Formats: sequence, C-alpha cells, structure tokens
Amino acid sequence: VASLAACNSGSRSKDSYPAGNRNLPNAKYGSIYTVKRGDTLYSIAWALKKDYRTVAAWNGIKRPYVIHPGQRLRMYPPAQNRTKKSPTTKSATTKSTASSSYKKPAKQKNYANKAPQGKVKRWVWPTISRRVYSRFKPAAGKDGIDISAKYGDPVFATADGQVVYAGSGLRGYGQLIILKHNKTYLSAYANNASILVAEGQNIKAGKKIGKVGSGSSGKAGLHFEIRKNGKPVDPAKYLSTR
Repeated sequence: VASLAACNSGSRSKDSYPAGNRNLPNAKYGSIYTVKRGDTLYSIAWALKKDYRTVAAWNGIKRPYVIHPGQRLRMYPPAQNRTKKSPTTKSATTKSTASSSYKKPAKQKNYANKAPQGKVKRWVWPTISRRVYSRFKPAAGKDGIDISAKYGDPVFATADGQVVYAGSGLRGYGQLIILKHNKTYLSAYANNASILVAEGQNIKAGKKIGKVGSGSSGKAGLHFEIRKNGKPVDPAKYLSTR
C-alpha cells in the first residue's frame, strides 16, 4: 500500500487511525529517515520546514512524489554527504543509495496533475470565527495562528487545493489536514475533531474539510498555518478581511 493512501471519504475518529500513523515523522535535517505508514512527502517536508520539491530533489523523487513505507530518504543535500566522506566508502555508498533501498508495491496511487496551479486570488477564513487568540511568532515556535471556535464547528478550505496529507502523524498537530494550493503555497488545519476529506481529493475554497477539535490545552479552536516554498508565513497577512 502506498504511503499516499487515502483516508475514508467520511469522518474518522482519532482511534480509527493506524497506530503507526500516530508516530512522529522524526525527519531531522542531516539524518536518514525511514518512511512509515501514513507519511507523505508533504508531511515529511512539513516536519523539516522545507519545500517538498527540495526533499524530492535530494532523493531523486519525481512527480507525483509517491513514497512508500520502508523507503529511506536523505534529509540533506547529496553534496553535503560527499564533502564529509569519500564516495568510495561503504557508509557513503549506503547513504547515497538510501532512497532506492526498498521494494515498490505492485500498485501505486497516482495524484499527478490534480493539484491546482494558478495564483491564489483570495484566502478565505478557515472557520466561522475570526478571533485569533494566539498569533504568529516563529521565534517562539508559533508557526501559525490559533483561532477560537466552538468544538465541532466546520473547518473550511482557505483556497482551492488538493489534500496532500490527512492524518495524525505529526506530533503537536493532532488530526491534521494539509492542502496544496499551487507549487508555492500549502496550508494546514490542525487539531481537528474529525477529518472529512481524503488524500488526493481536490477541494474548492470554502468547502467543509473537517470539524474543530481542541489542542493540548483543551481549548477548542483551530491551529492554522500557511507555508510559502516550505517556510512558515503569517496567515493573518493572507486571510481576507471581507
């Protein structure tokens, strides 16, 4: 089963996710990461705060960026490894071929050419509420904003996009949805009570994609992030004031 396996098209409770999908993608820069069930290239790149195309290039992965459980991925540029060790050594050879040391399954899920490629003309609010109680402070580890909302309120797609991750595999994000809007922008919706979309699904702006849950503090609300070329940006500067 490809790691880009879709979730059910309806809502899913937290306990319905495979146990392996609740493990943190411990993808740290400078390491070799072994892909686990539930990972996607986008979720791994998100954990690294890198552009998904950068991680793909490091490992020779082409569109549609399919990865598989057990696949070993380099979390650094190939050139960095070559400067430290001779390419003739056993360890260097092992790492340089890390991305190919796996067996491909018979069937692969292909999401090529489905994601929208146009410019995002307008970013709509992902919740009915517009009250932000925790603002963007990357220096303090706040890569997004927290929006107050009622438990169970709808979560909306902020712009047209494609679901590139739906699961609970990133620690601190709870049940998480990541949308790809174009080659430049991704958005994330964290701490959902339930997820109402599937990986690979195309989504229109304003479509209900989940239900508001609560974070580790127990306070109901949505944690929302936008990434530009893999880097966190302040969502408040993008969301429509209308």
